Amino acid sequence: MTKQGSLIIYSGPSGVGKGTILAPLLADESYRISLSVSATTRQPRPGEIDGVHYHFVTKENFLEMISQNEMLEFATYNQHYYGTPKKFVEQLLAQGRNVILEIEVQGAKLVKQRFPNAVMVFVMPPTFDDLRHRLEYRGTETKEQLEGRLNIALDEIKQAVDYDFVIVNNQLEEARTQLLTAVKISPALSRFNNNLIEEVLKDAKTRNE
Repeated sequence: MTKQGSLIIYSGPSGVGKGTILAPLLADESYRISLSVSATTRQPRPGEIDGVHYHFVTKENFLEMISQNEMLEFATYNQHYYGTPKKFVEQLLAQGRNVILEIEVQGAKLVKQRFPNAVMVFVMPPTFDDLRHRLEYRGTETKEQLEGRLNIALDEIKQAVDYDFVIVNNQLEEARTQLLTAVKISPALSRFNNNLIEEVLKDAKTRNE
């Protein structure tokens, strides 16, 4: 019987380096880690592959998935729908894969409500100035956009206390080791072992009677 994988909710502010930390772990098949693939109603961009970068669906299909409670979470952005198909995640977990769901904190709360056993990992910058410098170095935003991202980041960091694990991305290799450790030890969290705890207590009670 294949052991169920863990669902890892993976969050952190834009520019903190979540993808850089994760990439080698996804590439090493021995870790059995898969990245959840979101569904979207927008058209594929050049080079994007259906089922790899996104599940590309029609708006009608997406709305049908919502009505049938087939989405772990969803949102609209730039007039298009984006979301996490529940069936895709559940299939990977049933195959024993550890599924990483890279998602912002609001979506993370929705997933946690619908999937209470999900393990939550938050990536933190070593300092707020460090995050500012990383975003400035990217050079992809105007000054106004940069300040907007930093304001969002501040709100996200305030909510890191709700996560099971917090990883500080100061030393890259150490951050990768910590993420892998979180994935490996997640099955030992008490909420995954309620049945075992109850069985041991029941056995102890029986022996004392």
